[in-house]
Amino acid sequence: MEHNGINLTLKVWRQPNSNAKGNFVTYEVKDVSIEMSFLEMFDVLNERLIREGQDPIAFDHDCREGICGSCSMYINGRPHGPWHATTVCQLHMRAFENGDTIVVEPWRAVAFPVMKDLMVDRTAFDRIVQAGGYISVNTGNAVDANAIPVEKDKADASFAAAACIGCGACVAACKNSSAMLFMSAKVAHLALLPQGGPERKKRVLNMVAQMDKEGFGSCTFTGACEAVCPKEISITNISRLNAEYLVAGLTVSG
Repeated sequence: MEHNGINLTLKVWRQPNSNAKGNFVTYEVKDVSIEMSFLEMFDVLNERLIREGQDPIAFDHDCREGICGSCSMYINGRPHGPWHATTVCQLHMRAFENGDTIVVEPWRAVAFPVMKDLMVDRTAFDRIVQAGGYISVNTGNAVDANAIPVEKDKADASFAAAACIGCGACVAACKNSSAMLFMSAKVAHLALLPQGGPERKKRVLNMVAQMDKEGFGSCTFTGACEAVCPKEISITNISRLNAEYLVAGLTVSG
């Protein structure tokens, strides 16, 4: 069998907590299988660090299937690494060459403070969603699928927006640390459906107010967010969000 192990130099951001200063620490990893995922490579490194009596590198992960969005890392200057439309857990070591140096760091945004090493606090996203509130639909048995007609183009656009996993790559890539792509996806997927209609205007006003309160920057529509989104959320949702916000601001009182 052909040998497929590669040797790499990792420069990893280490930071004990939010209040401490961080720095890059260099690690040499040998004979890494190109079939490993990026997170599996970190698992092996952490096992070695633990055996050596060192503190393992802290990083977020859960599903490892590109679903949850928690594996947030900046890899060689790009959120989630070099592959397009993938999360870190979907990135494999065959993306790198023998002898490469890989720089790994956390998201950099005021609204995403570093908790430890590569882990950041992204609960600002949760508070934005919470500010949106609930939709006032009746509970009980599921209604027939065709009980509320929805145009196919709107259903498709809503579904595409709902694919957002809230990983924060859009914020990390934006020079202003704007959360507008995330925000617009959350607003659009409800605004496009009749079920989201009753609270449509107050929802967008409350969510934008919470986004500003969290300290995210403004959007200058450069498109960096769309380019790194692992779910390929369209930047056209930001235009839709701006329209929703404008109409709501002109028509909602009190």
